[in-house]
Amino acid sequence: MLELRQALEDISAIRTQVARGTQFRGYGPLSIASSGVLALGVAAAQVRWPNGDIKFFLLIWISTAAVAVFLAALETTLRVRKVHSGIAVEMIQAAVEQFLPCIVVGILLTVVLTRVAPEASWMLPGLWAVMFSLGVFASCRFLPRQMFAVGAWYLAAGLVCLLLSGGHRVLSPWAMGIPFGVGQLLVAAVLRYGYEDTGAES
Repeated sequence: MLELRQALEDISAIRTQVARGTQFRGYGPLSIASSGVLALGVAAAQVRWPNGDIKFFLLIWISTAAVAVFLAALETTLRVRKVHSGIAVEMIQAAVEQFLPCIVVGILLTVVLTRVAPEASWMLPGLWAVMFSLGVFASCRFLPRQMFAVGAWYLAAGLVCLLLSGGHRVLSPWAMGIPFGVGQLLVAAVLRYGYEDTGAES
């Protein structure tokens, strides 16, 4: 019985190691591109019907992020089962491990900033983009090498947002819409055309 348990643990460890060393092809360009278009659309709508309340701003963008994550998770689950059928669960776990820390930090920072220093909430879009860039950089070794440029976009966009917003210190919908809208469209392009055998990624 002990030998069987040890063998199963060894097999699980091997599968996990293989997953961590395999290029991840589960992310789908369709859902990622849709999230980019959604971000730009939400920003345009929010500019048309402005509301300076931080709670309203957070509600809008957290809801937008939730829809984007749902679409991405749905397409990713379907693609992973097809592309990485033998180690699908391990591949998803490895991908989540790379990106989850920046998401958790972003949530915690948002809670702390809005509670302790709500007057500094104008910094959130820029900080979110910077933290998202860290998640992209952490995931680069699993993805096409062009994804590094996407991480650089998010980092640069976040820093520029902080610089530009520092003058008037007001939450701007475009500070969310442009970095994340353009960024997600770039991610989708890399996922669609960045792999060596692009025909398998359509």
